[in-house]
Amino acid sequence: MIRRCMGFATVPLLCSLSVPAAAARPALPAGPSAGPSAGQGAARAVLLREAERALAAGPFSVMDKQRVPPSGDKHDFFTLAPYWWPDPAKPDGLPYIRRDGEVNPESKRDTDDVPFGRMTDAATTLAAAFRDTRDERFAARAALLLRVWFLDPSTRMNPNLDYGQGVPGRNTGRGAGIIATRRLVDVVDAARRLEASPSWTDRDRQGLRAWCAAYAAWLQTSRHGREEAAALNNHGTWYEAQLTALLLYTGRRDEAKARFERAGKRLASQIEPDGRQPRELERTRSWSYSVMNLDGWFTVARLAEEAGIDLWNFRTADGRSLRAALDYLVPFAGGSATWPHRQITPLEWDGVVHLLDQAATVWHADQYRALADRLRPAAR
Repeated sequence: MIRRCMGFATVPLLCSLSVPAAAARPALPAGPSAGPSAGQGAARAVLLREAERALAAGPFSVMDKQRVPPSGDKHDFFTLAPYWWPDPAKPDGLPYIRRDGEVNPESKRDTDDVPFGRMTDAATTLAAAFRDTRDERFAARAALLLRVWFLDPSTRMNPNLDYGQGVPGRNTGRGAGIIATRRLVDVVDAARRLEASPSWTDRDRQGLRAWCAAYAAWLQTSRHGREEAAALNNHGTWYEAQLTALLLYTGRRDEAKARFERAGKRLASQIEPDGRQPRELERTRSWSYSVMNLDGWFTVARLAEEAGIDLWNFRTADGRSLRAALDYLVPFAGGSATWPHRQITPLEWDGVVHLLDQAATVWHADQYRALADRLRPAAR
């Protein structure tokens, strides 16, 4: 019998979540690997080309927008809900109405989610290139990008998302807006890589940790944060990824570990025994959201390793697991079956290639690598 606990469907669990010390994999490489394969060498060449371009990126700031959030403070992160549009039946278009999966271009004009993504792309690329080369140019630029977005008093983002994904005529912000900062996971990864550089100072480290601690507190105590924590779909998954990444980065490992130990309940509520993700299949872009949610879970599983918890091999008695969710997608990615659910935009392969690459490493499964290599030319 399925029981309800804290809003999640719970089922009997099969495996322990503890990771044996010898089996744990580090979340971040310590430095350049010796003797790269031809594939690794090609990937490194691409990384370095992108890093050279990223040297000219930004800096970016929430202060760059012309719009002023309802608070009157441009330091507040401000976005509009992407799938909400003016109501054609109303003279002023208000309140907006929802058209799931159809992005309103207005939501991407003069809001903070696009520059945040560009900042994160550039900073993570530069930090990865610094890790591989120890070229201080890359570290210095990445440090500048993080400093401008998070630390400089004149340009920093306030550590809240009070005005994320507002819907004109309905609200000025909502819990769903928190998904816009899911790549804070990548930001703290980049900051860790920069710790070997003199360009990223003790003051920078302490400042970013203080910002992350303040944002983690907001996630846990604000109305929007509590709303997103209770979400039963990809929003809840990415909330968990963000919060646990911040807890680990700010030294609150025990709190993160406790959340990882409870994560199996959330996972089991989202993934069916055959690997389907019903709440993502309800969407008009069901493939995209199935991949996105699983990416969130792979991120949580990677983070959980730092706390000695194994979510990669978590499996309920009736078979709900991360691997089941990936295996459900594989026939459609491989072309042996046609995706039977609604998808109003073309299927994209970059996200699933990323999942397959991770799966090949985690589960030592060559079939995932072979499929990833086959799809890679078509991925963006």
